[in-house]
Amino acid sequence: MLKKFLLLIFSLGLILPAQAIDITESDGIYHVILEQNKKTAKRLKCVIADDLMTNREIHKKADAVLTVNGGFFDPKNKKTVSYVTSDGQMVADPIFNENLFTDPLLKRNLDKILNRSEFRVLECFTGYKFEIAQHKSPIDFECQLMNAIQAGPLVHPQLQLEEEFFIVKDEEGNIIRESASVLHKVPRTILGLKDNDIHILIFTDEHPATLEEVAQYCAELNLDRAMAMDGGGSTSLNYLNKLEIVSKPENGQGRMLKSFIILKKK
Repeated sequence: MLKKFLLLIFSLGLILPAQAIDITESDGIYHVILEQNKKTAKRLKCVIADDLMTNREIHKKADAVLTVNGGFFDPKNKKTVSYVTSDGQMVADPIFNENLFTDPLLKRNLDKILNRSEFRVLECFTGYKFEIAQHKSPIDFECQLMNAIQAGPLVHPQLQLEEEFFIVKDEEGNIIRESASVLHKVPRTILGLKDNDIHILIFTDEHPATLEEVAQYCAELNLDRAMAMDGGGSTSLNYLNKLEIVSKPENGQGRMLKSFIILKKK
């Protein structure tokens, strides 16, 4: 039986009836649903930190309703491995991460890395809509890309581990390389869409999962599409000052990260 959390949003007299957020928890999996409407779409932002910051720090700095961790970054040079667009401007471009070009294997597979799945907020003639697509997929001519954050891989309706360079196989089909612990049970941050509502799934330390298990879970929820964000120790969520989820919080604050998805109060 799902355990219901607070559904009405209020803090210091602030009431947001148009930003309906439903949060449930079952067996260590949190399920957040953001209902599609104009206010939600306009207040949903994809942002980066100039250096690295925790989810909690970004959440407080933005005075946000909801904050979750975003895409991939290189902990060695603190540069992005994922594209990020914020308020119509690209603010993070992995093409400027020199480490993607010094590793021969990464360089040979750069097209796959740069074309990984991304979440998009689009402003169209008919209103706002959300989309999960490959980075190089075209945008409808009547729409403008307002916010986007890349991570990957796509997990539903088709798990794209090899297509997005999260696993590498040899000529015999044996897996010889794995990225982001996609084949192992670790905490996960998953972003999905259903009828243009946003579904965020947080698989906590109490219920770690492989991406194959995540794909099955998304299918059972009948999501239209779903993709993975950065996971493992990066898995983070803050909701107002009422709920915080971090993975293996050795310092009580969680990992320092590069990019985030936030829902602003106004």
